[in-house]
Amino acid sequence: RNFIKMIPAACAGLAIAPALFAAPATVSESDPAAAALNYKANAKAVKSPKYAAGQACKNCNFYQGATGSANGPCPLFAGKLVSSNGWCSAYAKKA
Repeated sequence: RNFIKMIPAACAGLAIAPALFAAPATVSESDPAAAALNYKANAKAVKSPKYAAGQACKNCNFYQGATGSANGPCPLFAGKLVSSNGWCSAYAKKA
């Protein structure tokens, strides 16, 4: 009996399990937070007076991706993935 009572809970757990282990989403340039920070996935496309050549997410203090990875999480975008070659106006050179 107890086993039969637990079946609905087990099915519900299996239904949400993929969402728990899914990779974080990649931030899009149209995301409200990205637009507010002028995020561009390709730093070479940036047209901002704050941008200086050589600045990119991969050498920003906020970037949490592994060295050499194509993208990584950024706390400024709620943990979403940003391009390592991207840029935003909150850029802070990694020490």
